[in-house]
Amino acid sequence: MSASGGTKAIVAALGANLAIAVAKFVAFAFSGSSSMLAEGVHSLADSGNQGLLLLGGKKAKREATPEHPFGYGRERYIYAFLVSIVLFSIGGMFAIYEGYEKIKNPHEIEAWYWPVGVLIFAIIAESISFRTAILESNALRGALSWKDFIRRAKAPELPVVLLEDFGALIGLVLALGGVGLSLATGDGIWDGIGTLCIGILLIVIALVLAAETKSLLLGEAAGTEDVEKIKGAIVDGNVVTGIIHMRTLHLGPEELLVAAKIAVEHDDTAGEVAAAINAAESRIREAVPIARVIYLEPDIYSASAAAAGTNPAKDTNTPTSPDTPTSPDTTE
Repeated sequence: MSASGGTKAIVAALGANLAIAVAKFVAFAFSGSSSMLAEGVHSLADSGNQGLLLLGGKKAKREATPEHPFGYGRERYIYAFLVSIVLFSIGGMFAIYEGYEKIKNPHEIEAWYWPVGVLIFAIIAESISFRTAILESNALRGALSWKDFIRRAKAPELPVVLLEDFGALIGLVLALGGVGLSLATGDGIWDGIGTLCIGILLIVIALVLAAETKSLLLGEAAGTEDVEKIKGAIVDGNVVTGIIHMRTLHLGPEELLVAAKIAVEHDDTAGEVAAAINAAESRIREAVPIARVIYLEPDIYSASAAAAGTNPAKDTNTPTSPDTPTSPDTTE
């Protein structure tokens, strides 16, 4: 995900949510609809979430320091995780509480045209925001399904905005259904049921976001395609004859750490090995531009040790071939 693409989607969602939040609170003031109150709080929480994402993106751009030598790229993950907490606590729990109170003490909706009009306006505004997020995501997800895109995306902003906008649209439909049934039956309990459903929906989305951002916070490897590109870039078939083992780690959405032990011949000189490592680093950065921190350690590959299977650190993710050793020697 490019930073500009994520920012465009966030700003579009922020503008829509602020306008919708004001409209919903006005509708609540005139109608007394609990769905409108819950939806107003939901939109206000979403606006705060987009503010958190923008703040996280800004803080992540800080230069590395001696205390944080790998930079601050993971700030974006931290703020995305905070979004899930806000969505759960402020949006979901408040809506459940308000829905319970309305079911317990129902009352008719007054000035029905306010909530209905605002909900229609909100659906249109959220649809525009959702469309922007979809267009930005389509440029990055390629052939991935939406589920896989949300699960595999290393940059958290677009998945967060996509889920928020999707949840907002479903919540608006639920709110419109609750208001409509309350008006049709004259029983305000339906408004409370709609509000309760909104709360459950928000909590489910918050839990999905929390699970995905937790994985990013723990540290995820590069995607399969990038891993294969890096492997192909390391081996030159001359000095670097293979990869003994390799690990990758995202230091941030757009910064990748690559660490590998590479196989060289025992009669290669130090100068030849150093030149080969420098060339391999250049090829890696050309193949995968986000690979900005690279550590390559040369070692003498021991075919006998690999055949004996004496080293438990064998990299089972590296394909076996005569020119690509897959197991580190016993001197690691």
